[in-house]
Amino acid sequence: MLFNFICRSILTPARSSSFKSSLFTTKASHSSNPLSFTAAYLVNSCGVSPESAISASRRLNLSESPNSADSVLAFLNTQGFTKSQVSKVIIRHPRILLCDLEKTLLPNFQILNSIGILNADLVEVVTAKPRNICHTKFKDTAIQCINYLRTVLGSDDKVVNAIKRFPLALTYDLHVYAAENIRMLIEVGVPDVTIKALLAKQPRTFLTSAERFRKVVRDVMEMGFDPSKSRFLWAIHARRAMSKSTWDAKVELYKKWGWSKDEIFVAFERYPGCMMASMDKISRILDFLVNTMGWERGYIVQWPIVLCFSLEKRIIPRCLVYQYLAEKGLIEEDNEFCFTKWLMYSENKFLKWVVKRYEEEASEILKLYQKHLNEANGSTTSILRNREVI
Repeated sequence: MLFNFICRSILTPARSSSFKSSLFTTKASHSSNPLSFTAAYLVNSCGVSPESAISASRRLNLSESPNSADSVLAFLNTQGFTKSQVSKVIIRHPRILLCDLEKTLLPNFQILNSIGILNADLVEVVTAKPRNICHTKFKDTAIQCINYLRTVLGSDDKVVNAIKRFPLALTYDLHVYAAENIRMLIEVGVPDVTIKALLAKQPRTFLTSAERFRKVVRDVMEMGFDPSKSRFLWAIHARRAMSKSTWDAKVELYKKWGWSKDEIFVAFERYPGCMMASMDKISRILDFLVNTMGWERGYIVQWPIVLCFSLEKRIIPRCLVYQYLAEKGLIEEDNEFCFTKWLMYSENKFLKWVVKRYEEEASEILKLYQKHLNEANGSTTSILRNREVI
């Protein structure tokens, strides 16, 4: 009831005197130039940059319907959108300002509200793909999607998380896409609980044609993955996330670094995500680990998860601190590099471990770590300030 009252109240919003003055001045100056009026409106009322406003105004004419745009802006404000978020939405889909508030936006937002997508979650979902929320058929497809996910996942919390992971799912008929692909997985022996877990975390994996999905499943099975293990689905997710040409290009990239086909497979089997990193990231990480740290290829194959870490925020600063300690003879020979402690630990846990393990050198180590972190990120801002590390 409150939602409907708020929405009705903004269908004819009152404009502030300063805003009215700006708008009327613009309208008077550009009454014969709709493009100029629209661009000025986007800058003055929506916080859009002049460049983006000019680009958007070529696809949008607000000169004859400023009241409609005002109503949309006021509505987004009541839904928790900040000015910068409104600006982002409009840059991505300017025509949202021409949406029929009562017939389209209100019912579409109500659908999302009904399952608990509110406040920050609502802003995140709408901002990701604002074009969707403007479709007149969005309500029908969204209800079908939500009902299907409720049936499979069992709770609205999980449905919300799935939609946040891939808002475009709201435009798919999951009975056509996901249902058939899930049946395929069950037939080859994938546990129901594993399927549900991936659907909740990566719904996009399932949203493809049955023909393409069947080929991905066949490829992963031919690699020797066990359908009863969770890595089987993560391997499917990785293969599904890229085209064959992209996959082949990454295989060739690893080969250029001296990896054999078997080593590439072993790394992929250990951590499928190693094939999802961009080619640029793979190259930069391998270059640093091999040429700066002197890591053997076999060690990287053993720990392929390293290819998914941030080079600037984790790998470089931590490895260079290790290198410094090794040069000072402070690394025990029987434990030269503990991957788990040096690279797997979260930031806070890593810093606490370093301080405790190298107590006498802690102050110097933290300064060195900060120095390498700043250099790798091109920043001089301290992340250690106000942080408890002892």
